[in-house]
Amino acid sequence: MKRIFPVIAVLISLSLLGLIYFQALWLSTAIETKQKQLRENIFVASTEAAESLMEDYNRLLSLNKPNKNLFNDNHLKMKVLRPSVIERYSKDEINAIIRKSMNKHFLEGIYFEFAVSDNSINGNQIQSDNFMKYFLDSTHNTNFVIPLESTPGSDYENLTKEEFLVIIVPNQEQIIYKEIFWYIIGTALFTLIIITAFFLTIRTLIRQKKLSEIKSDFINNMTHEFKTPIATISLAVDALRNEKVIGDREKSAYFTNIIKEENIRMNKQVEVILQASLLDKKEIELNIKESSAHDLIKKSIDNIKLQLEEKQGQIIEEYFAANDAVMADEVHFVNLIGNLLDNAIKYSNPEGLVIKVTTENRGKELIISIKDNGIGMNKETLGRIFEKFYRAHTGNIHNVKGFGLGLGYVKTMVEAQRGKIKAESALGKGSTFVITLPLLG
Repeated sequence: MKRIFPVIAVLISLSLLGLIYFQALWLSTAIETKQKQLRENIFVASTEAAESLMEDYNRLLSLNKPNKNLFNDNHLKMKVLRPSVIERYSKDEINAIIRKSMNKHFLEGIYFEFAVSDNSINGNQIQSDNFMKYFLDSTHNTNFVIPLESTPGSDYENLTKEEFLVIIVPNQEQIIYKEIFWYIIGTALFTLIIITAFFLTIRTLIRQKKLSEIKSDFINNMTHEFKTPIATISLAVDALRNEKVIGDREKSAYFTNIIKEENIRMNKQVEVILQASLLDKKEIELNIKESSAHDLIKKSIDNIKLQLEEKQGQIIEEYFAANDAVMADEVHFVNLIGNLLDNAIKYSNPEGLVIKVTTENRGKELIISIKDNGIGMNKETLGRIFEKFYRAHTGNIHNVKGFGLGLGYVKTMVEAQRGKIKAESALGKGSTFVITLPLLG
């Protein structure tokens, strides 16, 4: 598992990066293709609109071609043979012709501005309302200039007045992105799904790896926890078989008592494991009732006094809370405080153990603080101490007994009684556990 996990993570990461890269490449190509297609369609539509504007004039020339002497008056001849699009069409008519051409070439709804201008000194021009606004901004707009001239190759090709049709399509990029909006959304959505799946896969693998380590630690801890009492019971049984012991009632009672104590110890350990299982299944029923937190804390302290004496430690009790009435399950409350005190003893400082238990009222809450001067915890351990089966690694030295279930049980019980718990610690400076419980009423 340790070797295969990095390989899987790297392969999945490369696959994900490759997929994102090709998605981005495809999207970039799609945008370029759409841009070319849009420009081409606008150009074709603009050219066709220009031809439509010149269509009536070209038809007039065609009708009068057999009779070139029809216009003997030079003034009349110049007026007919050099007609101006600006003079022949209104702004609305030109707009309608361009719109019709745009719609024909799949450009429905495309916003445009236009102008028709001649190349004379006077600079006559007809233009749409916002033409100049967009004409000056060539960075974001697409401009098309189409000359308005008679049919190429005709006898009257150079007789027309020199005019130009200018069409501007503003914000071409916005048009493109609007067209491929759902493609972008779809690409982003599925990429997000893939990234999420990747994240969940990696997280699951990490959790499986942790569970595997926890399982191994639990089996090792359980082996150590049961090995000592089993060995002790085995030695006691062997001693009871000894003829000298069989005839000595005092010695027989001594070894029988050892067997009983070790049996009780093993039963307690089995009970801890079963209790953890019940917690997972939410099958523990609490007997919640009005209780005095101070009385329950004192009861917990009484239960660990023998252990405290063995360590030659001391406990300081400071009950500053004027109101200690809480709703709690007395048995589990005593147990959870006992677990915290037991941990303080287990991880005590060799130079001398001091535990300080303090209570105080803060608003409508009771604050219980249990502080020790033990070995403390690093940040990684502090972040995981409430995880089931988790125990800080101490190398191959099994100097602290337990299954790593105590603090998980404490957190579950505190929360079951509508409270909160937090821990503060630093290596070499001890630990502090703070329990916050709502006061009665």
